[in-house]
Amino acid sequence: MTAQPFPVSGIAASRRPHRKDAARNYDALLVAARDAFAEHGAEASLEDIARRAGVGIGTLYRNFPTRRHLFESVYADEVDTLCRMALEVAEREPWEALASWLRRFVDYTVTKRAIREALDNESEIFLTCRDSMYQAGGPLFERAQKAGEARVDMTFDDLLRMVAGITSTNFLDDTQRDRVLTVALDGVRAAR
Repeated sequence: MTAQPFPVSGIAASRRPHRKDAARNYDALLVAARDAFAEHGAEASLEDIARRAGVGIGTLYRNFPTRRHLFESVYADEVDTLCRMALEVAEREPWEALASWLRRFVDYTVTKRAIREALDNESEIFLTCRDSMYQAGGPLFERAQKAGEARVDMTFDDLLRMVAGITSTNFLDDTQRDRVLTVALDGVRAAR
């Protein structure tokens, strides 16, 4: 897989400030927001997010004038990270590359679930992120299929929906979630 800019990369880069201190605050706010949304859902307190990031509420609002802007920025950053990971794992063996990317996809879905209700599925940013994700992960799946490592009777969309469905369930802990994902991925592997 050759390095290519994904459409979401432009969104993520355009929102990030250029000054070092401002960029550091912006990044800290994204991390804090992602964690807060994962823990408390879309209604997480903006004051708590600012506190977690070690900045004042004014800094949060300078970077993210509305809650929706914060949701979109966190979402775009998560998808951008997911896309970059596809490039990082692309040189691994086909199945290992796909499985590694899907495990990162699981982490992404935790954040996505928390903010999905706040974003319209037909919004420009949602569609751009979806397209970027398919451009990043689709080739990994196709490569695994061509190598005889993944079933050929399913599509990449089928795969993502299966994994997203698994992650929409509440688990006792991450160990149980990982075990269930491993069982599902065993079903995706081509019979040997």
